[in-house]
Amino acid sequence: MHTSPILSVRVARKVAEALDISSFELVSVDGSALPAFTAGSHVDVHLPNGLIRQYSLCNDPRESGRYLIGVLRDASSRGGSRAMHDEIQEGQTLQISAPRNHFALAPEAKRNLLLAGGIGVTPILCMAEHLNATGADFEMHYASRTLERTAFYQRISDSAFAKQVQFHFDDGAAEQKLDLPALLAKPQAGTHLYVCGPKGFMDAVLANARAQGWPEEQLHYEFFTAEVVHSDSDASFDVKLASNGRIVRIPKDKTVAQALAEAGVDIMLSCEQGVCGTCLTRVLEGTPDHRDSYLLPEEQAANDQFTPCCSRSKSAMLVLDL
Repeated sequence: MHTSPILSVRVARKVAEALDISSFELVSVDGSALPAFTAGSHVDVHLPNGLIRQYSLCNDPRESGRYLIGVLRDASSRGGSRAMHDEIQEGQTLQISAPRNHFALAPEAKRNLLLAGGIGVTPILCMAEHLNATGADFEMHYASRTLERTAFYQRISDSAFAKQVQFHFDDGAAEQKLDLPALLAKPQAGTHLYVCGPKGFMDAVLANARAQGWPEEQLHYEFFTAEVVHSDSDASFDVKLASNGRIVRIPKDKTVAQALAEAGVDIMLSCEQGVCGTCLTRVLEGTPDHRDSYLLPEEQAANDQFTPCCSRSKSAMLVLDL
């Protein structure tokens, strides 16, 4: 089971970066250096209300003394973003995981196309900082609803790479809006695309890229939220624990993780939406019904792992490495 060391950090600064977006600067409680991270990394933040949420690091990866995260106050929040905005203040101590990266820059890329939608700018900005520092070829497009909702606008405008960034505002003039078909028209062999943002934005970018022939290995993305799909056709099925042969029935109205927890088998959970990979579990037999946004299409096709927080089974039984 994946476990990450827990770090104690202090909120050194909390800054309103834009309408409904705050940044939190986290430093180690004892003043020591924090574990190194790479562009695209995130940390799990353990909130006082018991929730765990993932937030991307958005400072320069060369900085060892702090982590910077940006958090959108989400109207449809399940309690995470609200707690960050309303309950977490400067000086407070938080527990976080060490950084993990499921959204890394491709070292083989000759050119990098960075696309950010809204709060999805956090990992993308970190990538821009790193690519600029290493002299790599990149351009960045940042789409947001309005200027007042654009986090880190001044920081980007004042940066050494400002000329490589284009802003696109939904309420702006037609000619400055993000034209995805034009931007993605000619996929090049060495150009890699990275996208993060609201699900609708990401779906549009990826659908455009795939329609224009971008190879899957040149598309990189990270979903932060997803619709957990429930269907009237969901059936019950059995899960067998490989360690002891025990069989647990998964009813149609419960997730695998919920049914296992009720049977006394705890799986480490975090997002419970199939976007973070915390609960990823090996499948030894059977065919999962993948409903996550975390595994790549080829990883889902291998059917040797799945996310029990939201995925189900196509076969009558799944044998899990538990």
